[in-house]
Amino acid sequence: MITRFVEVFSEKEQRTWSTLTETKTGKIINASLNGSAGWMPSGSTLYYTVKRGDSYDLVNISLPSQSSETVATGLPTGDIIWSPDASYFVYYKSVPGTRKEGIMQRYSSPDDRMPENRDRYYLMKYDLSTSVAQPLTYGGATTYPDGFNADGSKMLIKAMRENTSEYPFYKTDLIQVDMKTMAVDTLVKANGDLSSAVYSPDGKSLFIVGGPSLFGKLGVNDFDSQGYLFDIASKKVTPMTRDFNPAIQGEPVWNAADGKIYFRAEEGFFVPVYCLNPADGSIKKLPVAADNVANFSIGNREDRYMSYTGQAYEYAGRAYLMDLKTGKSTVMADPDAERLAEVNFGKTQPWKFTASDGTEIDGMMCLPPDFDPNKKYPLIVYYYGGTSPSQRGMSHAYIPQLFASRDYVVYILNPSGTTGYGQEFSARHVNAWGKRTADEIIEGVKKFCEEHPYVDSKKIGCLGASYGGFMTMYLQTLTDIFSAAVSHAGISNVTSYWGEGYWGYSYNSVAAAKSYPWNNPDLFTKQGALFNADKIHTPLLLLHGTEDTNVPIGESIQLFNALKVLGRDVEFITVEGANHVVKEYDKRIVWHATIMAWFAKWLQDDSRWWDSMYGDK
Repeated sequence: MITRFVEVFSEKEQRTWSTLTETKTGKIINASLNGSAGWMPSGSTLYYTVKRGDSYDLVNISLPSQSSETVATGLPTGDIIWSPDASYFVYYKSVPGTRKEGIMQRYSSPDDRMPENRDRYYLMKYDLSTSVAQPLTYGGATTYPDGFNADGSKMLIKAMRENTSEYPFYKTDLIQVDMKTMAVDTLVKANGDLSSAVYSPDGKSLFIVGGPSLFGKLGVNDFDSQGYLFDIASKKVTPMTRDFNPAIQGEPVWNAADGKIYFRAEEGFFVPVYCLNPADGSIKKLPVAADNVANFSIGNREDRYMSYTGQAYEYAGRAYLMDLKTGKSTVMADPDAERLAEVNFGKTQPWKFTASDGTEIDGMMCLPPDFDPNKKYPLIVYYYGGTSPSQRGMSHAYIPQLFASRDYVVYILNPSGTTGYGQEFSARHVNAWGKRTADEIIEGVKKFCEEHPYVDSKKIGCLGASYGGFMTMYLQTLTDIFSAAVSHAGISNVTSYWGEGYWGYSYNSVAAAKSYPWNNPDLFTKQGALFNADKIHTPLLLLHGTEDTNVPIGESIQLFNALKVLGRDVEFITVEGANHVVKEYDKRIVWHATIMAWFAKWLQDDSRWWDSMYGDK
C-alpha cells in the first residue's frame, strides 16, 4: 500500500512524500518514497518520475528487493496514464489558444471571457520502446482519457465542447479508440452531463456516471449523478441507480476479481463507499470507518483489500486499510492525531425535523466544548452552497466545531434541493432559487429553538457562501428571526449573476433549467435579495473576493448600495486578490476573524473585536 503525505508550510511551499506499507503486517518498509510514486499496471513494481531540467526520468522500483532502475529519460511529462501492458503511456499536451492582440478583443462565446478558454488539452501516446510520441487527439474539443479495457486494445476518451445555441450548453461525447488501428467509435453523443466511464472486466460493457438526463429523464437535477450500464455492441442502457438515493461521486472501479463496481456516494452528511453487483443490480454499503471518504483504491485484479482516506468532525487526513472479506478497517496513518489530541471538541449529534409538508429534513448540531445546559447560548445556522450537501468533515471553511469553540450552538441542515437524498428531493432546487428551501430553513430554526431551551432565540446568526450566500441574503427578505447574517460571495441579483458570472449561465442551466430572464422574469427578480432589499432589516455582513470570477463582486456591491440607500445595518468587506474561495492562509485568518468579530458584536453583545479591526480609523 502506497500512502502519500503532503505537508504545507505556506501558500507556495510544501513537501510531498510517500510511504510503502506491507498490508499483511502493517509494517512500513519504506518511509521515504518519492511523492509521485505509483503502481505499475501489473505485478509488484513501483514507479515514479523525476524532473531533470525540462524533461522527466522514469524510475522503477522492484519489490521485495526495492532495487531501483531508471528505465526512461527525456520524458515530456511526469503525469502519465499507463497502458495495461506498460508498453506505452498516455499524457496531456497543452496547446495555447489565440490571445488578445492590441486593444480589441472579439468574444466567440460566454466562456471566452475565461483567460484560458481557447487553450486545448490533447492526448499523446508515448511508446517506451521507440521513444516516439504520437498524437491521439486534436481539433476543437478538449479531450480526457477514461481508461483502457483489460488487454489495452481499446481506450475511452471524452471530448467536451461548449454549444450555447442548444440546451444543455455543454456536449460530451464518449469515444472508443482502437489502439492498434486508431479507428474510433462514438459510443455516446451526450445530450446531458457525462462525468466518467469504466470498462467491465470482459470489455463488453461500460459503467457510466452522469446526470439523470443523460439517457432520458431519471430526474431534472444534473448535479445528482447516476450510474448506468451500457452494452457496447447494442448500445443498450440500463439505469442502475434509479431508486438509489445517494449521488455518485468521483471515478468508479470495476473490479475484475469479483466483477463488482465500487464507488463513493454522497449520502447526506456522509460519504461512504458502495459496491454494486451488475448481475442483479444490488447495492451494498461498505462498513468504512470514516464518516467522509475522500478517495479509495482497490486493485483491478484483487478483491481482498481496499485502501481509503477520510475525515469527520473530529479528525482529518486518516488513511485506512480495509479487509473486504471481514469488513475490518485498520488505521494506517493519522498524521494530525497528535495535534488534534490537544483540541477540546464540542459534541456533535444528528437533529432532524419534519417540515410542514411532511418532508424529513436532515441536520446536525454541535455544542460548545464546555457546554452547560443551564446557560443560554446564541445560535449559528449554516446551509449548503451550490447544491451539494453539508458533510461531516474538518477540511471546510465553515466547520461547526470552529464556531462552537467560540461558545455558539451550531445547527447545520440539508434542506430541499440538496443532492444525495434522491432525485425528487434534489429536483426541488431546480427553477426555485430559494423557494421551499428558505421556508424549510426558517421552519427548522424555529423548531430547533423550541426543542433546545438552552438556545437564545433572540440571538440567532446565519451564514453561507456562493448559493449559500444567496440564501443568506434572501432569507433576510422573508424573516426577522436572525440577529446577524454573513454572506460570502453571495448572489443578490440572479439576472446579473446569470449574465456576468463565468459559470452563471451554465449553473443556471441546471438550477434554472430552460428558464431565462426573458421567459421567466419573476424567477430572476422576485427570488433575489436586490429586488426585495427594502424588506431586509437584519445586520448583514457582505464578504467578497476582489477577483471572484464565479460570482462577480458586483453581486455584493449591488446589495450593499441598496441597503446603504435604505439606511440599514450593512458592512461590505473585500478580500484583496481572492477568487471565489479564499485559499491563501494569511487571508483566511483575517477573513475568519472578520466573521467571528461580526457575530461577537451582534450575537454576544461584544463589539471590541470588530471595532479593533474595522472601527473608526
